Amino acid sequence: MLVVGYAVYGLVAEKVFSIDTSRQTPAVTKADGVDFVAMPTWRVFLIQFLNIAGLGPIFGAIMGVMFGPAAFIWIVAGTIFGGAVHDFISAMMSVRDGGKSLPELVGKELGNGVMQVMRGFSVVLLILVGAVFVLSPADLLASMTPEYMGRYFWIAVIFIYYLMATVLPVDKLIGRFYPIFGIALLFMAAGIMAMLVFGGVEIPDGMADGLYSRRADGAPVFPMMFVSIACGAISGFHATQSPMMARCLKNERLARPVFYGAMVAEGVVALIWAAAAIAFTGGYDGMAEYMGSHPGGAAVLVNDISLTWLGAFGGVLAMLGVIAAPITTGDTALRSARLIASDFLHIDQRKLSMRFAVSVPLFMLTFAVMMIDFNVLWRYFAWCNQTLAVFTLWAATVYLSRHGRQYVITLLPALFMTVVCVSYLLCAARPEGFGLDRDFAIGAGMAVALLFLMLFARYRRSCVRGVVAD
Repeated sequence: MLVVGYAVYGLVAEKVFSIDTSRQTPAVTKADGVDFVAMPTWRVFLIQFLNIAGLGPIFGAIMGVMFGPAAFIWIVAGTIFGGAVHDFISAMMSVRDGGKSLPELVGKELGNGVMQVMRGFSVVLLILVGAVFVLSPADLLASMTPEYMGRYFWIAVIFIYYLMATVLPVDKLIGRFYPIFGIALLFMAAGIMAMLVFGGVEIPDGMADGLYSRRADGAPVFPMMFVSIACGAISGFHATQSPMMARCLKNERLARPVFYGAMVAEGVVALIWAAAAIAFTGGYDGMAEYMGSHPGGAAVLVNDISLTWLGAFGGVLAMLGVIAAPITTGDTALRSARLIASDFLHIDQRKLSMRFAVSVPLFMLTFAVMMIDFNVLWRYFAWCNQTLAVFTLWAATVYLSRHGRQYVITLLPALFMTVVCVSYLLCAARPEGFGLDRDFAIGAGMAVALLFLMLFARYRRSCVRGVVAD
């Protein structure tokens, strides 16, 4: 279904946006040898895939499938109708607007006030990503190396790498190494899928028993699962990454393979790991028991599955995945933060000194955020991530409406994700939520979505009146 979704619904999204193959892209019109650099399509695809993926479709899918078989449906439907459309439309908005970053795009459609909020919101989210994806690989590397190369040694090493990836031209470090890691991530997923299909493995999906939550703590499928599985279905973080590759795209006809296609590839990876987790542990009860008895949680499960099913080579790939994948997500997050900050501060980034001037304060903030407990960071990241998707989808809806396009392809996921985010914030346990009654929270979420729909309808009517007046 994911592959068919790319071929069919991806084409629908492409036609709705109405790409123009004769139009020059920012990689050509604004080429600067730093951020605007035309690169081969296969390389742009793999960089985009690794930018948006990292550990998201692996860890998120594993944690999400603990809610039960509803996870499989959400990964497929969410990817096709939500995440891939979200990524493709936001990327094309950037391509058409000179490679501008997400807050500028959203502000143009939703107003200056929203733009100011989005500037702060996006930078905070990206700093959270950078901080989250320093700690876990640093701890893992420290456990594999001599005692004098401890946690803070590896944090320093990763930070130095981050700084290089943030300020060097995009084709010098990211453009050369990301495709290798992207291929490794896809190769690992392909090996696991081969075992699922040809290895005589039974997948106890539990569909016949219903879609109720299988979580041991009783956490409900809605809205909790839709926040847990983000990168494998829909993720606002992706819209912060897409402008980076929008500045490297050679032609608009390549946008669907790169942006819609990378999200579908991520959905495939998420589906594989969700199925592998439930098959390896023998079912939902077995998975709950496994996760409860292994402090490392998803990371340990990924390592065990890879070693058991793929042998020593699988172990190498697993290590590469849990170390390289988060690092390559963190560095592009901070690079995106630099691009966003330089856009709204109007600081030319062609000079290395100016790139350092923007980057150093961001790195100082990232280091400060790292002092917060990891689990707290992750909980807030999950909600912020999906809320960013809500802003992006509403901005895309206004954009399509303003250009006379079929905006329903972004309106429906915008309404759905509005309900998800509002209801999650209200009913999630403290401290990340208000701990209110779930039914009340869902009702409030639907009310907010209806309010947004009414505001959009009023905007549409004002546009029609303006056209008639003209």
